[in-house]
Amino acid sequence: MKIYTKTGDKGTTSLVDGTRVSKTNQLLNAYGTVDELNSFIGSLIAVEPDEMLTEIQRQLFLLGGMLATPTEKWEKYWKNSDIQAFISKVEEKIDEMTADLPPFRGFILPQGNETIARAHLCRTICRRAEREVAALYEENNIYEMPMKLLNRLSDFFFTLARFCHKKYNIDETVL
Repeated sequence: MKIYTKTGDKGTTSLVDGTRVSKTNQLLNAYGTVDELNSFIGSLIAVEPDEMLTEIQRQLFLLGGMLATPTEKWEKYWKNSDIQAFISKVEEKIDEMTADLPPFRGFILPQGNETIARAHLCRTICRRAEREVAALYEENNIYEMPMKLLNRLSDFFFTLARFCHKKYNIDETVL
């Protein structure tokens, strides 16, 4: 089987159900940014292996599938998805890391070492994904849970970066 189909050569692509849409469609901006985030998490895992990061990747893969599905078909394809349960797990992990951190003192420059810098890259890409999904949410509140998940994940990556400062005994550069 060839990897190239040529079906997108004129600027369209298929959603999960086969619906053709423009590659400039907001759905593609959203799930493309989620895909980009997932790849950057892989880069973070390369320097900081962690099962939670792999679990986040799995959830983001599912989220990308949801975003690539017309909302009227979510029940058919995604009825067994429990985003809220995963959000709760992310919150627990944030709380666990935060318990070992000094109080937050202000804006922190995204630097320190490679792991910290990659965590911050994940945070900023996650924020962009959240903005992309927020644009969808303005049109349809079905996107509330995906937006909430991305918001929580950006908090996770910020906390992870701070946690890595402590783990590697690198001072945070605070403005």
